[in-house]
Amino acid sequence: MISRRIIRTKVLQVLYAYYSTDEKSINNTEKELFFCIHKAYDLYHYLFSLVTEIADYAEGRIEIRRNKHQPTHEDLHPNTKFISNQLIQQLRNNRQLEAYLDQKKLNWKDHPELIKELYLMMIESDMYKEYMADKTRSYLNDRKFIEKLFNKIILVSEDLYILLEEKSIYWNDDVEFVISMIVKTLKRFNELSDSDQSLMPLYKDQEDRDFTKELLRKAIINHDELRTLIREHSRNWDVERIAFMDILIMQLAITEFLYFPTIPTKVSLNEYIELSKFYSTEKSRNFINGILDKTLKDLKRTEKINKEGRGLIGE
Repeated sequence: MISRRIIRTKVLQVLYAYYSTDEKSINNTEKELFFCIHKAYDLYHYLFSLVTEIADYAEGRIEIRRNKHQPTHEDLHPNTKFISNQLIQQLRNNRQLEAYLDQKKLNWKDHPELIKELYLMMIESDMYKEYMADKTRSYLNDRKFIEKLFNKIILVSEDLYILLEEKSIYWNDDVEFVISMIVKTLKRFNELSDSDQSLMPLYKDQEDRDFTKELLRKAIINHDELRTLIREHSRNWDVERIAFMDILIMQLAITEFLYFPTIPTKVSLNEYIELSKFYSTEKSRNFINGILDKTLKDLKRTEKINKEGRGLIGE
């Protein structure tokens, strides 16, 4: 589930915290890194369960109307297309989702107002009205509606962000990414998916987990060499006046240039320039790009870049 870009982002954030505190413990920083990544995985399952909560609320509303003292024809014959959505039923029965939520004790029972708000946002939306008015039923139609529910209702709920920020300092920045991973997961479901349908693993493979650990450690252990390279290639700038986050972005990029032989330098350069779009100003981005480009050319000229693997030798 966790992409290399998110790993790089998390390492950058934890590295910033490492240098901002008096206590410099690599082991504790590494634990913090893996903890915040696992929190993103918690959020992945937690947000998944929102859909069934909204469906439960909708079903409860239908029952209340049915049991009115003088129910209308519409009250007695409601449109149940949403609450009988085939994908929602699959999520209700998914063993992996249920087991994870139980283990982590993740539920929405203390937040009925949020569930109500999301439900009201949903039923007032054009996408819901179009979905409910369509008399045809298909699995693909049901799945696409749930994807829209995540992207157009859950993702934009301000109250959801406020609640998540209160529950965990790690969650607010992860919502957009996590929902994109949820939508990717939903696309793996089909009408034959049973209760054992798998969700995404935390890491794609062991290599990604190792990359997480090594990127942090190599950036810290080789601090002096990396900062020297940054200083050498920004001679016309006062390093003390360069934004601290900009320095960390360059430090991580150069770490990958030097110590990750299987990652193409072009990939590392592009990834950290992309990262700078979120953590630096436009002026800083141009500066970072220029310094990294100069550093990379010099490292290649002095043959300090040693890449290995198919298509990378002699890069």
